[in-house]
Amino acid sequence: MLQDIAVGRRVIRAEIEGLEQLAQALSGTFGHAVDICAKARGRLIVTGIGKSGHVARKIAATLASTGTPALFVHAAEASHGDLGMVGNEDAILALSNSGDSAELADIIAYSRRFKIPLLAITGGTDSILAEAADVVLLLPRAGEACSMGLAPTTSTTMMMALGDALAIALLDRKGFSSADFKRFHPGGKLGRRLLRVGDIMHERDAIPLIAPEAPMSEAILVMTAKSFGCVGVCGAHGQLVGVITDGDLRRHMDDGLLSRGVTEIMHPNPKTIGSSSLAAEALGLMNRFAITALFVVDEEVRPVGFLHMHDCLRAGIA
Repeated sequence: MLQDIAVGRRVIRAEIEGLEQLAQALSGTFGHAVDICAKARGRLIVTGIGKSGHVARKIAATLASTGTPALFVHAAEASHGDLGMVGNEDAILALSNSGDSAELADIIAYSRRFKIPLLAITGGTDSILAEAADVVLLLPRAGEACSMGLAPTTSTTMMMALGDALAIALLDRKGFSSADFKRFHPGGKLGRRLLRVGDIMHERDAIPLIAPEAPMSEAILVMTAKSFGCVGVCGAHGQLVGVITDGDLRRHMDDGLLSRGVTEIMHPNPKTIGSSSLAAEALGLMNRFAITALFVVDEEVRPVGFLHMHDCLRAGIA
């Protein structure tokens, strides 16, 4: 077991060393690559074969999810009809450690024939791919992490990191925001983390509200009809001035509840939140103050929505 741990550490250190060399080698050529990708009116076609192909598929997915339209095209399939996926307004990003993979020949030739910008990520300085490309992002000569120095390990890690660097540089260049990110990630944990209160709150007639002069019987009826376990009290100008919960009803049941005024029972200055706040923030507020719901208010403290803890849980926010 100790030997296994030692091997694991050696592999990780070898890949870290490769990444450090890659970071130091980054130059203005990288900025040129970002320029070409940003100016492409079509998509960024990412291609490769073997392990480089697997990395290319992941890079294409990262680009697409961060605001750069991208598509993975398998280098071998490109020669059998998939070149039809490549348009004149696209740019191509080809990955090959050696740069001499025979399967890339047709897509390289296609890019030159139709004057489609070609970017290369390769370790082969004098390779066919490097010679043909408009921009070459050269991988440093860092040894592979396996004991034989053959299995693609350090080289594929550097490719992946370079693809991530390209995607994030484009993200920053385009001003890609968290709202854009949410639009591309509606499902999964990422999408749920970016949900806003306004996305899941109850609105309009669903908001449980009464006036300060309303009798307690009306407060009970509204609370029961809306099924949220509380009711908000709005003043003459529509501002939220208080809240009554079902717990308040139980506490005052023996005090002549129905004969008392709403303002006698309500809690003034209730906890509120804005519609643009993250739903996760709203849930945190509920947990912090041991409450189950929040009124959503505008800048004038007028209710525009209502959010129950169950709404957050149904949306997968926990």
